[in-house]
Amino acid sequence: MFGFLVLIIILIIVLFVLISCVKIVPQAHAYVLERLGGYKETWSVGIHFKMPILDRVARRVSLKEQVVDFEPQAVITKDNVTMQIDTVVFFQITDPKKYAYGVENPIAAIENLTATTLRNIIGDLELDETLTSRETINTKMRTILDIATDEWGIKVNRVELKNIMPPKAIQDAMEKQMKAERERREAILRAEGEKKSTILVAEGEKESVILEAEAAKQAAILKAEAEKQKRIKEAEGQAEAIRTVQKATAEGIEFIKAAGADEAVLTLKSLEAFAKAADGKATKIIIPSDLQGIAGLTKTISEVARTEKAEE
Repeated sequence: MFGFLVLIIILIIVLFVLISCVKIVPQAHAYVLERLGGYKETWSVGIHFKMPILDRVARRVSLKEQVVDFEPQAVITKDNVTMQIDTVVFFQITDPKKYAYGVENPIAAIENLTATTLRNIIGDLELDETLTSRETINTKMRTILDIATDEWGIKVNRVELKNIMPPKAIQDAMEKQMKAERERREAILRAEGEKKSTILVAEGEKESVILEAEAAKQAAILKAEAEKQKRIKEAEGQAEAIRTVQKATAEGIEFIKAAGADEAVLTLKSLEAFAKAADGKATKIIIPSDLQGIAGLTKTISEVARTEKAEE
């Protein structure tokens, strides 16, 4: 009975040992296996078996990208300004063997390397350059850290300056400078606005004067056109009146000729013409002394008219 119990215990121990020799490596991980204290191999994702007692898993390594936020480091710029800068490093383990055997404490090594690299870079820059050259500093640090950590099986993907904290006095001076700069820009913008407003007002006045001049010109042209039309109408009226008078005169002469007026009638008409000429408007009237001459002249005109009619 005792021997049976011992056998069962031995079987349980053997089964436990066999189970402990079966290892399953999860995704994005790697196991470093040692045999008798020396490196044997690196297990990737899947199920693996190791020799009891002889083999052991020396290190379980995560292959995911990792982020480390280091404490602020005191650095001195080229112009002797001391400031605090904290950094964030994004890295990934690419070689589990180098990571396991390359350095004792990889994270501490990266932190110290980051601090010394940051001091070297900032020491070559002045304060203003440091504040405006984050991207340049990040690129330089990433390149230097990536080369240095390659021997440790680590690849540095990114390095970011999280905070740059100058001394309080420097911050106050920077705030005053920024305030003065904002006030200067505000004054410039106000002056530019007033300048544009003045220009617009002047242009508006200029346009108003031009429009008024154009309106006056158009009015003068229209007035001249009206005066011209008025004169034309008056001239046409006078011409029409003259034509009417001449027509009436011609008709009267034709009527007298058609009536066969004798010398006495002609003489009488001549006298009527002199009377009309006077008509209360003439101050002097010269009447020929020889009315017979006038009658003769009228007779001559009558004969000429009859001759022309006969010829027609």
